[in-house]
Parts: sequence; C-alpha cells; structure tokens
Amino acid sequence: MENIDINIHKELIEKCKHGSHAAFKDLYMLYAKSMYNVAFRILRDSNITEDILQEAFIKAFYKINQFDYQATFGAWLKRIVVNQSLDYLRKESKWLMDDVENKSIVEEEDIDWEDIDLRVDMVKEAILNLPSGFRTVASLYLFEGYEHKEIAEILDISENTSKSQFHRAKKKIKTFIQDYEKGQVRAIY
Repeated sequence: MENIDINIHKELIEKCKHGSHAAFKDLYMLYAKSMYNVAFRILRDSNITEDILQEAFIKAFYKINQFDYQATFGAWLKRIVVNQSLDYLRKESKWLMDDVENKSIVEEEDIDWEDIDLRVDMVKEAILNLPSGFRTVASLYLFEGYEHKEIAEILDISENTSKSQFHRAKKKIKTFIQDYEKGQVRAIY
C-alpha cells in the first residue's frame, strides 16, 4: 500500500522526465493550491507568494530528473517551495532568527490546549502575527508536520534552535489567546 501512495503520480512524473509539457501542467494543477498555502504561511504576501511559487515550480521541473521516489512527489516539491520561500526572506533581510545554538533549551511548558477553548481561526491569526522566525518554525511544525530535525535541515539551523523557536512561538500564541479571551488583543511581536 505504501508504494501506491508514494508513486501515485509516477506516470505523470515519468512523462515530465521525458519533457511532456502537458504532464508538467497536470502536476502543476494538482499541486499549485497546496504549495501556494505552504509558501503563503511563510511569506504572508499573496503577490510575493505567487512569484515564489512560479520560481519553485520552474526549479522543480528543471530538477525533475533528480526526483528518485524516496519520498512522495508532494514532499519533494514542498521542500523546494519552502526553500524558495526562505531564500526570498533571507535575500530581503526579513529573516529574523535568534541564534541559540549554545544555549540550553528550557523544557517545553506543558500547555493544556484542551482546557483553552481554541478556535482554529484564532490560532492561525496568532501564528500569522508571530515574528517571521517563530512563524516559519511553527508553520513547518504544526501545519506541515515536519519534525525539529527536518526543520533544522530545511532552515539551516540547529535542532535546538528549532525547538527554542517553537517553544517561544507557543508562549506567544498562548499569550495572544489569553489576551483575546480577555478582550485585550495586542500585537505579539
């Protein structure tokens, strides 16, 4: 069953590897919306997201022969989209990441998320208002399902930095939600 899931678009991918423009278009149509969402969570600007998405798809199609079916095509493409998005942020000097490589990580505070009556929209709003470093790590961890080790590789940071950024993001999200419930919404930067 696992092979079926991993190779679900194998025929299209193989056609792309042989230069089929129709297959490129089909893959684009299958993945554009989900990849747009991935990029938008990082970039938070629809115009920039559209540009980066185009660049990511172009890069993916040029490198399609490097796709080796070790992961799903979607996971491979997502990594390209995330990297293109982060490269853009770095180039535009919007990338703010605390370097805590040599600091010990405080154990993650136990937050009983079920005791707080969270609405998904509120959490998304809180995440969108996080500083870019926190927002990126939180989005990759919570929405994209990456582990801290994978996030560290993608962002070229240490695993401890990823954990620290996520820990700080959770604290800011919790504060945002508590303030929201008290009617005292404020920026969480």
